[in-house]
Amino acid sequence: MAGTPRFLTLADVADVLNTSGAQVYAMVRRGELPAIKIGGRGQWRVEASKLEEYIQGAYKATEEYVETHPFVDSDVPE
Repeated sequence: MAGTPRFLTLADVADVLNTSGAQVYAMVRRGELPAIKIGGRGQWRVEASKLEEYIQGAYKATEEYVETHPFVDSDVPE
């Protein structure tokens, strides 16, 4: 991962996850996504490896959800 920073801003994380900064902030504050608070202004940073762990966990949770909630044609809106 040459050239990849160790820590990402919440905006960087939002870009990676294709979501809003507010959503990422909420994930951090709920403890879903580990982060650190740095500096006098308390800026949040997420370690790239922690983001990857979060993404892998989300894949696992989705896989478990799909297994326990089978798709049926009635799930598709007309």
